[in-house]
Amino acid sequence: MQILTDGRHLVLRGDFDARSTDRVRAVVYELLETGDDDLVVDLTDVDSVDLTALRVLAVATRQAARSGRPGRRLQLRGCNGAVRRLLHRSHLIRVVHLERAAPVPA
Repeated sequence: MQILTDGRHLVLRGDFDARSTDRVRAVVYELLETGDDDLVVDLTDVDSVDLTALRVLAVATRQAARSGRPGRRLQLRGCNGAVRRLLHRSHLIRVVHLERAAPVPA
């Protein structure tokens, strides 16, 4: 798992599973503590993901909402079909925020 940060964006690459959750959790919480804007977690280049990994992001989403800072959210970007299906089957879709795709210019 490769973890890259660019300001308020966290880009994950590789396999996001139980083996990498501790590292991702540490970075997510550090970024949530240091900023006042939304944190975007980009999953575009994630090859595979498991339920344990998605739970880490769901708990962090709730933590961000409970922080008491207005406008603070954790958003997921680049969720492929497999990630979306897992979010729906696990009901975590009710907890996480998916970034809306930008409209395609006509």
